[in-house]
Amino acid sequence: MRIQSTDDRERLWEDLREATGEGHTSQALDAAARHYVRCRGDTAAVPTGTYAELLRAADDADAGLGPEQIAEILDTDELAVSASTTTEISVGDD
Repeated sequence: MRIQSTDDRERLWEDLREATGEGHTSQALDAAARHYVRCRGDTAAVPTGTYAELLRAADDADAGLGPEQIAEILDTDELAVSASTTTEISVGDD
């Protein structure tokens, strides 16, 4: 499969390589696609995405969700998310 390269896509792919830490565009696109599928869900492989899980947990939470609970739900192999009770938030750092 070939994807036509445009100036906008080149910038986007460069940003994606930087954000994912992948050295090749194909690897960055794979990581982004896996992350999107896990977050979105509604597929045979991932019926319930993390966004739906987060919204369901927020709806069920009596006292509300804290940063640690939200980070735990959103954390994926492709994009590490963490938080502590001192409100130290990290997105993308292992």
